[in-house]
Amino acid sequence: MKTTRARSITQEDVAREVGVSRTLVSFAFRGAPGVSDETKQAIFDAAKLLGYRHNAVAADLARKQPATVGLFLLDLSNEVYVDVFSGVREAISPMKKRLILSVSHSRGSIDEGSLSSLIEVRVGVIIAATLLEPDSQVQELSRTVPLISVTRRVEGVDSVYSNNVAGARAAVEHLLRLGHTRIAHVTGPIHQGHEDRRLTYEEVMHKAGLVPQVVYAQDYTQEAARQAADQLFGALDRPTAVFAHNDEMALGVREIAFVHGLEVPRDLSLVGYDDSRIAKLHGIDLTSVDLHALELGRTAGITALERLAKPDFPVIDRKLEPRLVVRSSTAAPAS
Repeated sequence: MKTTRARSITQEDVAREVGVSRTLVSFAFRGAPGVSDETKQAIFDAAKLLGYRHNAVAADLARKQPATVGLFLLDLSNEVYVDVFSGVREAISPMKKRLILSVSHSRGSIDEGSLSSLIEVRVGVIIAATLLEPDSQVQELSRTVPLISVTRRVEGVDSVYSNNVAGARAAVEHLLRLGHTRIAHVTGPIHQGHEDRRLTYEEVMHKAGLVPQVVYAQDYTQEAARQAADQLFGALDRPTAVFAHNDEMALGVREIAFVHGLEVPRDLSLVGYDDSRIAKLHGIDLTSVDLHALELGRTAGITALERLAKPDFPVIDRKLEPRLVVRSSTAAPAS
């Protein structure tokens, strides 16, 4: 017996059911003016009855101004990116824009596939937090689709970021004021555009007449930092303080310090970066640099809306100033 494939329900079918034009049906689904509430409800009821599914991507292609924003997050397990997501959603939701989320499949590594998925569904603009690709690749990508780089400044590309130089300087100078001279820095792999914290640490240490000690982990996670920092605590001249690239890495350093019998802050002062929720937990109480992740997300969302409205507008560059939040994980070195 031969079977036939069911025909897809179209806007023409919905219009015929309600007794209106297909254009009016299109207006109703796009939220365009000129459709009464009563007619709009009738159209939606008919669509549900017939099993019509609105193709939002096709609708975006048909309109002059796309209604979809793509959001790329490097690592959803890091609470900073959760805050960025919340900020973006808060900014664009009142404007009735759809948000499509894509998350990197590998923590702390380059993932072009996740970005490509957003391009394939024809989003109007991509908010990317955080890109690890070289500047040239980010610039090339921005010529394919409007792009907002978040947490990192890229020349010639819309960028919303925190002042990492000021943040890192505040962290290291805080440890110097407490009297520490053996200060180490634990960070991840070298990526263009993500070296400000390390370079500033080295600069401040050299200016103070001290020798920097940088430890590179395989990625920016807690476990990677735990493994990499193990080498720090075996020698007699071990550091008395560590400045970590982010809060997750600071926790990794804290764990391995305890394995070596060290207590924070009695034996080791510890500073993180991001001021995420974990930094504020009782028992952790981590001194950290607040980069205002939620505000970064809000600002990125606003910037994306501006770029959608004015595609030819000059490059947008917005820098937020961080704040050092001092808690009980730092103290003067033991005598």
